[in-house]
Amino acid sequence: NDDPLAPISTWGARRIAEAGDDAAIEWLGSEARYSEKTATPDVSIADLLGDIDPIKAATRRLTYADPEVIHFGIIPRTNRGIFAINELPDLAPRIQVGLLNLLEERDLQIRCFPVRLALDMLFAFSANPEDYTNRGSIITPLRDRIASQILTHYPPSAALAAQITAQEAWTERDDSPIVLTAESRLLIEEISIAARESELVDQTSGVSARVAISAIELLASNLERRALMTGDRPVYPRLCDLPPLLPALTGKLEMVYEGEQQGPEVVARRLIGTAVKKLFEGRFPEIERETAGGAGAAGGAGAPRAGGAGDEPGPYAPILAWFAAGNAVSLSDEMSFADYEAELARVPGLAGLAAGAGGSREQLAFWSELVLDGLHQSVKLARHDLDSMVSYKELLKFQLLKPQRRGPRRGTGDIN
Repeated sequence: NDDPLAPISTWGARRIAEAGDDAAIEWLGSEARYSEKTATPDVSIADLLGDIDPIKAATRRLTYADPEVIHFGIIPRTNRGIFAINELPDLAPRIQVGLLNLLEERDLQIRCFPVRLALDMLFAFSANPEDYTNRGSIITPLRDRIASQILTHYPPSAALAAQITAQEAWTERDDSPIVLTAESRLLIEEISIAARESELVDQTSGVSARVAISAIELLASNLERRALMTGDRPVYPRLCDLPPLLPALTGKLEMVYEGEQQGPEVVARRLIGTAVKKLFEGRFPEIERETAGGAGAAGGAGAPRAGGAGDEPGPYAPILAWFAAGNAVSLSDEMSFADYEAELARVPGLAGLAAGAGGSREQLAFWSELVLDGLHQSVKLARHDLDSMVSYKELLKFQLLKPQRRGPRRGTGDIN
């Protein structure tokens, strides 16, 4: 990593002095010109800058006054290249002072051995915002020597975030029968966006892109598992594939106090529900005060659509009426596609709504399930989760005609 026309190392200067223009040189490609180090409290000056090598001095019979007894660290060895330090605040302040001297004076002080090297290199540092207060800080003199500070930000749209996730995630697998549709990718990104907007998630820690990357990889693995169980080829995502993604969320999101009180899994399920509702509202008509049969209060049996008694029933009325008759739908991520499609086909009016969104048979089934979950997120249907099974049923009538309670409320079982 030395310049043959102007070497700065003692060894390089001697080689040029001895061989002149006949000195052998080696070209270094771009990959060899980049080095990085993750800052930890145990990183030493010797790791970064160098140290005296007593074995070299003894074997070559050199005095400690000879510069060749120095064993240089990773920074001088990246001369004429790019050196990056990750998590700079984790570096001990005394080590940061060593970097300060290097940036300011091009001066290395190794065991009180002053060495001045005209290093030609670019330094890059990275740090998370909360590190400035929680785990350490960048000393003021070093911060003053940093030429430019670049503040990164979240992707401005779910579509751009999906492109980043597709680039980084391990989803292109050999002989894989899975198909990750555009709507499933956008849904994963909407979960991350919901986490970045949630008051229950610690926003100082942030929600990294690795949340969506891990979630899409888990989704792909779950689809492969279903392909092995059912023999379906190809395999498309379903909404009931989302509960297995909870480990990708609970393991990466840091909660504030209120979120910890509710529990990470409860918060993660709420984030998934928020994302599902947003996708539903962007694809299907608005849900109005339409319900299934009887006469009564808003949301009760027989209430017409808002706007007058003569209005036509809305597109969700047949669906809600079918559930009000005591019917239910049970879906699982372990069902074959034929069983999954047949279970959704039992609901009248569901296929017509899904057809408006368009797509293949597998995508139409996805839209059908989205309608059911959208009705649940809009408090029109109840949903029960049991292991890998998701069931949609009529919303309990006691929510409409509940009596006055004087004591503490009792639980409602596993109804979400």
